[in-house]
Amino acid sequence: MVVWVVGDAVKKGSESGTSFRQALYFMKLGFLLHDTMIYEKNGASFPARRHGNRYTQIHEYMFVFSKNRPPKTANLICDKENRWAGQERFGKGTHRNKKGELVERPMKPVPEFSPRNNIWRYNTGKNYSTKDVEAFKHPAISPEKLAEDHILTWSNPGDLVYEPLGGSGTTPKMAKINNRNYIVSEISSEYCEIIRERMAKY
Repeated sequence: MVVWVVGDAVKKGSESGTSFRQALYFMKLGFLLHDTMIYEKNGASFPARRHGNRYTQIHEYMFVFSKNRPPKTANLICDKENRWAGQERFGKGTHRNKKGELVERPMKPVPEFSPRNNIWRYNTGKNYSTKDVEAFKHPAISPEKLAEDHILTWSNPGDLVYEPLGGSGTTPKMAKINNRNYIVSEISSEYCEIIRERMAKY
């Protein structure tokens, strides 16, 4: 599985479209676009002005790619509370047997929680994205919960998680905490030091 989190810059009055071009390129390489998800932030550094011409940008795309159909691993997070939890579903459950006869089947009660939607909302900023002070030496950190939720969904304990854009070390930290093996790459030696400092605590 590949989880690719990407937003678009605005240049010369137009969004760059980088996110879509990257998604299409992954597909050209043979990946299946398994899900197009949204990472919604609780706010923005540059909110829309009353007399502006563009709404406040508070999301990034999360493209989930797979080489397998269906994906090898999918542990959907079930934290969407059901209003009718415990109640039996309305109507009757039926199916046809091998003889073509209509047969009733027992209806299972509505579970307390169901899988969440594919728009994930996270609070960002100091003490929200992380409590690791050294991480904020990096200019653009991702929320730990976002990385953790993808790791839990698309991998199992003992699996290998690879982060090609190490940044402040959020992904390897959450992989380590959740009993996954990890490899992390980062082109900036300055950011590598942040990752080492952060990971030393875990």
